[in-house]
Amino acid sequence: MASAAAAGAPPGPAAPKSRKSVTGTRRTVAALFLLPALVLLGALVVYPIGYSVVRSFYNASGDGFAGFDNYKALFTDDGIRTALKNNVIWVVFAPTVSTALGLIFAVLTERVRWGTAFKLVVFMPMAISMLAAGIIFRLVYDQDPDKGVANAVWVGVHDTFAQSSAFPKAHPGRQSPLKADGGGFITSAPVHAGQPVTLPLVGVAPEQMPDSAKKAVAVKAEPGKITGTTWQDFTRGKGVGRLGAPDPSELGYAGMRIEAVKDGKVVASAEAAGDGTFTLPASADGALLRLPASNFKEPYNGVDWLGPALVTPAVIGSYVWMWAGFAMVLIAAGLAGVPRELLEAARVDGANEWQVFRKVTVPLLAPVLAVVVVTLMINVLKVFDLVYIIAPGSSQDDANVLALELYRKGFAEGQPGIASAIAVFLLLLVIPLMLFNVRRLRREVRR
Repeated sequence: MASAAAAGAPPGPAAPKSRKSVTGTRRTVAALFLLPALVLLGALVVYPIGYSVVRSFYNASGDGFAGFDNYKALFTDDGIRTALKNNVIWVVFAPTVSTALGLIFAVLTERVRWGTAFKLVVFMPMAISMLAAGIIFRLVYDQDPDKGVANAVWVGVHDTFAQSSAFPKAHPGRQSPLKADGGGFITSAPVHAGQPVTLPLVGVAPEQMPDSAKKAVAVKAEPGKITGTTWQDFTRGKGVGRLGAPDPSELGYAGMRIEAVKDGKVVASAEAAGDGTFTLPASADGALLRLPASNFKEPYNGVDWLGPALVTPAVIGSYVWMWAGFAMVLIAAGLAGVPRELLEAARVDGANEWQVFRKVTVPLLAPVLAVVVVTLMINVLKVFDLVYIIAPGSSQDDANVLALELYRKGFAEGQPGIASAIAVFLLLLVIPLMLFNVRRLRREVRR
């Protein structure tokens, strides 16, 4: 009976699993979930880094061991040295300016109704690829003011205060009494009072004549004065018009400056009227008449933004245009977490807005500002697209950066060993900045 009762009794509870087996199972499941990501990480990050480190110790063909020769080239090759210098400029100025603008935008737009719309507009360039931004700014910096926005504005401002000459191509024609004189022109013989003077020129297209130009007229003599006419002595059509005398279709050089010169000194001057006529006082009797070089200077064509001197600041400007919005958004998020009572307490204590900003807002935002600056530094060290697209071939050597030099050494010059050394060097520069950012983020999480 005991055995029967034992046989009919329900089975007892199963023995609990050990903690070690549960922990092992969880780790196995976690590893299986992480495995695809780890495979991708190894294939796309770890393997290329390891291969680049190994390749940096071999020569261009990859057959011979070069030791540290490729790394020595980082400090002896002129192109790489220029790239290093430009990278220093980029790291110092691009993150600083972008962060400063982001801070200003975030603070100034905090209290206005349209602040959100403004932030959206400033952040919009982040939606544009580096390639598209480079093409946009290549056009913005175009030397031709009719194409480049930057030079269109610059030339407009310049010409507002210093109007360019309307006669840059003018020069004496056949049978002209004028001869060249240091960029301008001067009469071959002295002039005398009571005798009209003709100063004919050619070389200005009719559509380029000043709006104030009128039909040229032959001036009449005046006793005790020097009178004359300066005009475009050219009429279209073969055999049409007379040389040395104004014709009905010919225009006067309105605004042309005329100087009377004696013994190298200007004794009188005048400006031609719309019909090209001018009058000089009796003191000009016996003088040579000179059309100074200022009449013929080339029109102001703006700044050579993409020339050797300005190409790096110009490209940095395009980078700031793209990334100031990124800095603004992060700083605005940090600003939203600043305790308002601290700002109000400072104002109650008598601090003005500048003091509140400098002594309260900025110190409280210091952790956020540090993260933004370091993040932009990492990004700047890898900049390639903007420099490659914006800088023209004639200035690309002057705008060179390490990432661009890596590309040129590896694909254009056939020196993969040196290119790998540059890649490793860039990695070594980026790692400390990445570690700094990671530590900052961990501290923020702990708080």
